[in-house]
Amino acid sequence: EVQLVESGGGMVQPGGSLRLSCAASGFTFSNYDMSWFRQAPGKEREFVAAISWSGGNRNYADSVKGRFAISRINAKNTVYLQMNSLKPEDTAVYYCNTHPPSPGYWGQGTQVTVSS
Repeated sequence: EVQLVESGGGMVQPGGSLRLSCAASGFTFSNYDMSWFRQAPGKEREFVAAISWSGGNRNYADSVKGRFAISRINAKNTVYLQMNSLKPEDTAVYYCNTHPPSPGYWGQGTQVTVSS
């Protein structure tokens, strides 16, 4: 059974930082590119970042480039999203998945709220 469990969200002030984690199980994690998506209320789910299976290649949405960093530790079956200089428009539920995402793999997500 594939499971992707996101954690690390919370409320933070503008300019603050959070580090999200995604714990994977039920598939061979190290064989897959991984990604982060986010979805704000009333909006489509949007791509945030992706990382290759080896960690050697990373891609970011323009809106987060220079502020967010995706990483992974294959031995821990975990992918991370370090979020710095957070803005109110970063407020959303954040999800991890394979890349390209698999429809059946979406987890519960973790809420990130950026507010003063």
